[in-house]
Amino acid sequence: MDAQQVLLSQALIDAGRFFFSRGWVPATSSNFSVRLDESRALLTVSGRHKGRLTEDDFLRVSIDSGFSLDAGKRPSAETLLHTQLYLRDAGIGCVLHTHSMPATVLSRLTEGALLLEGYELAKAFPGVDSHEASLTIPVFANDQDIPRLAAAVEAWVNRHGLPVAYLIEGHGLYTWGATVDDAVRHVEALEFMLECELWLRRAG
Repeated sequence: MDAQQVLLSQALIDAGRFFFSRGWVPATSSNFSVRLDESRALLTVSGRHKGRLTEDDFLRVSIDSGFSLDAGKRPSAETLLHTQLYLRDAGIGCVLHTHSMPATVLSRLTEGALLLEGYELAKAFPGVDSHEASLTIPVFANDQDIPRLAAAVEAWVNRHGLPVAYLIEGHGLYTWGATVDDAVRHVEALEFMLECELWLRRAG
């Protein structure tokens, strides 16, 4: 790894440890990526525990094809869900996918989209300066056919614009940011709001 990759991989290692401490990346679930340049991204290797990542648990992938650029390392099956975001928006520098209990449960209780309203933490996102803003988080049916799932995401974005995040039913959360720090902040804010939503539903 060159110096840039070491720095970025360490940022994702730190994120994985933080997320695991909060119960957001159980077992070997989830995947993380960060943009290296306009044509390459650094992605977690398939099947690695995100709370115990090392520098060897990352590989470079082509943003255009999603193919591994490092022999002997297999990218996540969900690589296309990362690369499509990098291709759509050059300002996206990091994509994080988590599997928390609130995100997973709410994704099964919500059809179409989850509306987050009245939360001060919405201001964690660029351009949001009031708790009165609402965040629309689309929910997509889970699909083992990743190109088909990516096409459903693309179709929604083409109709409605890029959201701040999305949920996959029974699966978890995808969000992103300009930097690793930004994306981690977005995960933390969203996980708090999702947990609040779950408590509100339980309270009736």
